[in-house]
Amino acid sequence: MTPASPSGRERKPSRPPGTLLIWGIPLVLSFCGLVMIASLSLRNSMGGGNPYGPPLRQFQFFGIGLTLMVCCALSTPDFFRHHSGTLWGLSLILLYGTLIPGLGVRVGGARRWLSFFGMRFQPLEFLLLTVPVFMADRLAAAKRQGYRAFLRPTLLTIGLSVGALLLQPNLGGTILVVVVCFLMHIENRGWKFPALGGLCAVGLVIVLILMAPYRLRRFEAFWDPWSDPMGKGFQIIQGLIAFANGNLTGVGIGKGLQEEEYLPEAETDYIFPAIGEEFGLMGTLFLLSLYAVWTFRVYRLYCRARDPYLASLTLGLAASVICPMFTNLGGVTKLMPLTGIPLPFISAGGSSMVFMWMKVGLLIAVNRAVHQQNEQI
Repeated sequence: MTPASPSGRERKPSRPPGTLLIWGIPLVLSFCGLVMIASLSLRNSMGGGNPYGPPLRQFQFFGIGLTLMVCCALSTPDFFRHHSGTLWGLSLILLYGTLIPGLGVRVGGARRWLSFFGMRFQPLEFLLLTVPVFMADRLAAAKRQGYRAFLRPTLLTIGLSVGALLLQPNLGGTILVVVVCFLMHIENRGWKFPALGGLCAVGLVIVLILMAPYRLRRFEAFWDPWSDPMGKGFQIIQGLIAFANGNLTGVGIGKGLQEEEYLPEAETDYIFPAIGEEFGLMGTLFLLSLYAVWTFRVYRLYCRARDPYLASLTLGLAASVICPMFTNLGGVTKLMPLTGIPLPFISAGGSSMVFMWMKVGLLIAVNRAVHQQNEQI
């Protein structure tokens, strides 16, 4: 029942705070990405390409993402919790499906995509939605403590999730899944065993880098790109030059020189340096401030959540958005090796756009549930 006010009238339930920022900031980021993709497409069309294809395709994925966001926002966190095992299992089936010849699509030597009716789909993005939902349910329901809680569900979830990622291979996606699971375990059970597991994970990553020549070349390019400026270091150097060309205010939209001839993957992995060239330091700081405000808003939601499941789910969803952002920005600014992870809401790519917006919708549902629980206290 709705509580009554001292005057005897029923008090209307208040609106959940912060909802506008939770979806409004991603909306601005998505529009910025659409503008940048359109700008890059117009430049590339001078060579005979279709100037409208990439932005229209991205706008279609944007529309699909908004539709699914509304569906998730109108649902309840309990609905996702009830179906968490099914959703996670489905994401694993799709993930391992990339390894099946004829179903998985090989791009650049890796099988990270599925093809359905002529459309490509990256199951990793679906996995980064279902893992937080599944882990939040298991951590909230499990009574285990100590190393038993770390073995199950955390390590078990990680092991089943990253098996296909390592076979694709997709080391960047593997690291993201591990980090998200470790953060959720730390929030729920403490940092002791994840810290030990993290040390082992670092050793495993070093071994995987040394075993794969292309990973070793990528690490060498990160460590000293100027040792081979026309080869393995070319992409990193051109990205840094794009930032330098932009200076404070940028060269202007559609006037970037780097993305025209020298900056590979300007619409996907390296869209942030392209933004830096056309809009300068002011443009990049504007985008970073949007990510920062969004992170703070979701952190406030996490602090308000009293239910262990809702708190863990909020942290996991936020981590599955913020960690890819840091991974992409770290790669293009030479703070860490490049992993091919897209910039959330901005980079071209349908899978990332759709599932990022679904996470936003689920966070809106969590915000509403947390607000309702706090009003009843």
